[in-house]
Amino acid sequence: MQNIILFIFIIIRICSNPVAGVIQKKLSVRRGAIVINFYSYLFLSLLCLSKINLIKEFNYTNEFISLVLTCGILCTTGMICMIKAVRIGELSVLGPINSYKSVIGLIIAFIFLKEIPSFQGIIGMILIIYGSKFILYSKEEKPSFNVFKRKDIQLRFTAMTLTAIEAVLLKKIILISSVEICFIFWCFMGLFWSLILMFISDKKFIIPNIKDMALMFITGLLLGLMQYSTNFVFERMNVGYALALFQLSAIVTVLLGAKFFMEKNIMYKLSGSIIMIVGSYLILC
Repeated sequence: MQNIILFIFIIIRICSNPVAGVIQKKLSVRRGAIVINFYSYLFLSLLCLSKINLIKEFNYTNEFISLVLTCGILCTTGMICMIKAVRIGELSVLGPINSYKSVIGLIIAFIFLKEIPSFQGIIGMILIIYGSKFILYSKEEKPSFNVFKRKDIQLRFTAMTLTAIEAVLLKKIILISSVEICFIFWCFMGLFWSLILMFISDKKFIIPNIKDMALMFITGLLLGLMQYSTNFVFERMNVGYALALFQLSAIVTVLLGAKFFMEKNIMYKLSGSIIMIVGSYLILC
């Protein structure tokens, strides 16, 4: 029974994030990324008020507070970068290259921890780089590093790096507290940092129309499902294995990009996505 529940949460995690990306892309045509982020976290935080007693009774430590604050700013800025990326880029491109998170992890571990990648890890890295050729370039294009000068790619890599660090810190928060407490603080800190960024960027506080408000509410719910399911899986699985499984969302993202935004070369991109997923699995597992 426990395995079935875990499987359900993994499916929720794989599907909720790509669907949220579709709505964020539609919203970003009319609303700024910070505003979308603020209202998404606002709705989630209001829903969390019913569980406020959980955090009232928790025994806080300096380590916990610093982890929560750091996770909040990482998640908020990462989400804003992602919304800006999907506004100007293709979902079928930006989703699959999340597999580069594994490569970034290997590089960071090598530079700062002097960890030498295993043969399996090197093969995985090669597969991710090779698979990205199918994602970043059309059949007629020759691979070039100029693609990394694109604003959408730069924003996606920034978001990916921030959320990769956040994932490790979230695991620590869950171990110190619980899935529920971690989720509640994730919502509250997202709202807190979104509000601060609104003031810093001098964004005017606006009340969106009913249609946009409803879309932001749905986005908030989807992001909430995504994060709660992430916490649930992290509590029961090694973070590396979990992140490898989450890469399956790339396939969902490519299909949604074709369905809602008429993005091209879908079969070509699906092939690249599968190669990158195998690469991520080899690195993380």
